[in-house]
Amino acid sequence: MNTIKVTIKDRLAIITLNRGKSNSINREMVQELIDVFAQIEADSSIGGVIITGKENFFSAGLDLIELYGYNEEEARSFWYLFLEFNAKITSFKKPLIAAINGHSPAGGCVIALACDARIMSDGKFIIGLNEVPVGIIVPNVIFQSYSFWLGSAVASRSLLNGKLFSPQEAKEVGLVDAVIDSNKIMTEAERIARKYMAFEAVTWQQSKLNIRKELIGHANKDQREDLELMLKQWWAPSTRLILKTIIDGLKNKSN
Repeated sequence: MNTIKVTIKDRLAIITLNRGKSNSINREMVQELIDVFAQIEADSSIGGVIITGKENFFSAGLDLIELYGYNEEEARSFWYLFLEFNAKITSFKKPLIAAINGHSPAGGCVIALACDARIMSDGKFIIGLNEVPVGIIVPNVIFQSYSFWLGSAVASRSLLNGKLFSPQEAKEVGLVDAVIDSNKIMTEAERIARKYMAFEAVTWQQSKLNIRKELIGHANKDQREDLELMLKQWWAPSTRLILKTIIDGLKNKSN
């Protein structure tokens, strides 16, 4: 695998996002994550998962530089694949803990939202869904995940404002469960994962699926209408201009 690393520690799988400095999400990463989650779900010797990043990034979100260069068919294919991935991790039945070791806006936040618990490093980091200011329409299924944890009122205001939360702000609104020192984050994530893994597996897993029944239904329904509306705006000149400005800024920072 080129974009993620997987290690197994006493029945606990640790998935580390490992693509460039900021772990930006591209097609290859999405496909590798789909494949590894399918393998883990089918492997009875693995009882739970921690997903984390590296250095100061959980994930900076989608790789806008790569996505901007896609043609229409490539863009459509990517977004369908991304929502397929979202559906799979939303309905993943084993304990799934996010050790958010740094920045986690947009697509990084989407991954974290699918987890059963989110532990975030203290520091000058951000997390949230900021797609609206970028010109990207958020599919309803992603909003439903946001609303599942934040409540509809806070999620609605935050989404429409493109609000990015500090770790402490995220804890206050329920986006993360705890904020701790970065050198303790994996220890705490493992503690929570093993607590869940210690419960009777069928009971815990079915309870999780029951709690998420409505959310899983949203994730698995036909997404074509929402995606086609989103894709229409993706190609709108106003959105392309915003994206190009952002991409130019990213390229200048890397030079």
